[in-house]
Amino acid sequence: MISQIFILSSKGDHLIYKDFRGEESKDSISVFYEMVTALSGDQPPVVMSHKGLHFIHVRQGGLYWVASTKTNPSPFTIIEFLNRLAALTKDYCGSLSEKSVRMNFALIYELLDEMVVNVLSFYFYCHTKQISLKSTQLYVFYLCVSDHQDFGYIQTTSTDILKNFIQTEAVSSKPFSLFDLSNVGLFGAETQQSKVAPSVAASRPIMSSRGEQGGKNEIFVDVIERLSVVIGSKGVLMKADIQGEIRIKCFLPTCSEMRIGLNEELSIGKSQLKGYSSAVRVDECRFHQAVKLDEFDTFRILKVCPSQGEQTVMQYQLCDELPCAPPFQLFPSVEKDYVNRVLIFLKLRCDLPPKSTALNVSITVPVPKGSTSMSQELSSPDQTAELQPKNKALLWEIPRFPGGAQLSALFKVDVPGLSSASLLEVGPVSMSFELPKQTCTGLQIRFLRLSPTQTGLSQRWVRYVTHSDSYTIRI
Repeated sequence: MISQIFILSSKGDHLIYKDFRGEESKDSISVFYEMVTALSGDQPPVVMSHKGLHFIHVRQGGLYWVASTKTNPSPFTIIEFLNRLAALTKDYCGSLSEKSVRMNFALIYELLDEMVVNVLSFYFYCHTKQISLKSTQLYVFYLCVSDHQDFGYIQTTSTDILKNFIQTEAVSSKPFSLFDLSNVGLFGAETQQSKVAPSVAASRPIMSSRGEQGGKNEIFVDVIERLSVVIGSKGVLMKADIQGEIRIKCFLPTCSEMRIGLNEELSIGKSQLKGYSSAVRVDECRFHQAVKLDEFDTFRILKVCPSQGEQTVMQYQLCDELPCAPPFQLFPSVEKDYVNRVLIFLKLRCDLPPKSTALNVSITVPVPKGSTSMSQELSSPDQTAELQPKNKALLWEIPRFPGGAQLSALFKVDVPGLSSASLLEVGPVSMSFELPKQTCTGLQIRFLRLSPTQTGLSQRWVRYVTHSDSYTIRI
């Protein structure tokens, strides 16, 4: 049973506030923000309590999504509801950010009215069903309103149900411009760039205007993997885990069934490996409850009836194995200079194929405590580096790193009172990056078929991307 729902910015600004039961005042927002900011560390507890009031929150899109309650409901139910609320906000608003929430506050309030039981939702339900409230029913209704017996319970989070009741139009944070003709060739000819969906193509509302379903008939399929790697000081791979998922975002008004064909040689678990073929293997996988698996065991085909919006149809995991070579190898050197200075030389090699590119590569190196200043020599002008004394680390950033290339950097860190023991404080190195058009497991989409065939032009887009979840290299 939910008492309040509110959405806060990272600075504590009140974006959305909805009180369902009248049990607490609006001061609870300030109480929550003071509690969450007073905690040390980047990951505060999901559930916190203050004088009998329980706060359950998640972080999505740089915002706090919070529910408060005085009862003892299942925390996992509330967490799932908050995650679903954030996903629906992204579907209906197009993107998930402080700006989009501010611009679409009326739409989000309408979503909350339909998702959680309150006085207005009960009244409108009776009105839409043409139920006349007699004197006895009005008395019962008055008792419910006065005692708040049924308010705060979750009604639905289904996109298919909600779209029949949501009337408020979404306000796009980036309005369409007729002068944006970057994808149009000479005399309207098709260019290579026009065959690739823009990065913001899927960041639009699922319903752009009343009676229309979001403009183009498109469906986006993302194969997203998160890589966790630990590499020893001698370059030996010590640990490798891959977490992956297949996520779809549908802008089709009607689609009875979609068939997603995966690699025919996909094996689940080591027991299914046959011979010496280079099969694509995962240790385990989980599917959305709406996915039909009658053709999966034989033909590796997933069948799903997608609803408008975003949903994850499959999650998979591969532990203690990396089918391909690690994307990066580091060759470090740490020495003590003749003065109070540490020389850190890093040579980084990208082992991706030559036509591939890593984006937004960030290297963080812990430095000795008390480091005051730093000078650097970088191998290319587009790189940047800075010393972060509060974090006791230096940050080296590379916006674009081609496959097969090798970059180097020399850092001279001034440390007053430097000793030999201080050199042990350097490392381990942590990296973050993004690998577009790459999957470490080798999982691929063979085909994407819609049934029945859509009337008019319908476009299907498939994207592969690998993110670094934790990439650590010991020095």
